[in-house]
Amino acid sequence: MPSRQASDDAVKVRTLPVQVAARLTRQIVAGEFPDGRAPSELEICQEFGVSRVVARETIKILASLDIVDVAQGRRVVVRPRDEWDYLSPQLLEWLPDELVEELLRELHGMRMLLEPELAAMAAGMVTEQTLARMREALDRMATLEDEPDRYLEVDQEFHMEICRAADNRILDRIMYSARWLGTASRRITNEDPAGRRRATADHTRIYAALAARDAAAARAAMQFHLRANYSALTGRDHPEAPA
Repeated sequence: MPSRQASDDAVKVRTLPVQVAARLTRQIVAGEFPDGRAPSELEICQEFGVSRVVARETIKILASLDIVDVAQGRRVVVRPRDEWDYLSPQLLEWLPDELVEELLRELHGMRMLLEPELAAMAAGMVTEQTLARMREALDRMATLEDEPDRYLEVDQEFHMEICRAADNRILDRIMYSARWLGTASRRITNEDPAGRRRATADHTRIYAALAARDAAAARAAMQFHLRANYSALTGRDHPEAPA
C-alpha cells in the first residue's frame, strides 16, 4: 500500500495536544493498555512532559473521536475499537497501514451497496446542468491522467455530482462523510496511469447511461466500475464479478 503521507499533509502544523493524541492512539492500537484503562491527565503530563492544559485537550481530542470515554471519577477508559470514528481524517492519519487497508475494503463494501443505486436514482432525476458539470469533469479527467492528485479531486467530484443528482440529503451526507476514506482509496486505485485511463473510460460509461436516463445501465456501469476498483485495491477479482 502506498504511503498515505500526501503532499498537503507534509505542511500541516500539528498542535501539541494533537501530537500527543496521535501517540496515544498508536499505543492503544498496539495493545499497550490491555486493561482498557487509558492514561489520566496526570499520567499524560508525566509521560510526555506536557502541562495539564495540554493533557486535558489531548483527552478531549480522543473523546471526540470516540476512542476514549471519561468515566465517573475522571477515569479514562478505552472504548471498543468498533465504535471509533473511522470517518475522521485525523484518525485515519494515525492508524497503521494494515488497519487502513481493512477500512478501505469495508468502504468498498459500503460503496457497492450505495453507489449503484444512487446512479440508478440519479438517472431518473439528473438535470441538464448536472450533466454539463459531469461532462466538464470527464473532459478534465482525460487531460489529468498524468497528474494523479488533481485527477483524484475531479474523480471524487464526479461521484458527488451523481450523489447530489439523486436528491437524497441523508445519502448525500453519508457519502460526503466518507470522502476522506474515499480519497485514500482512490490514491490506491488511481495510482497506476493505466488505472486512471480505465477510470476515465468507466466514468464515461456511467455518464452515458445517466445522459440516456437509463437507470439499469447506470446501475450496471457503476457496478462495473466499483468491481474494477476492488481489483485495483486488493489485487483480487471482485467476488461478484461474472466468470
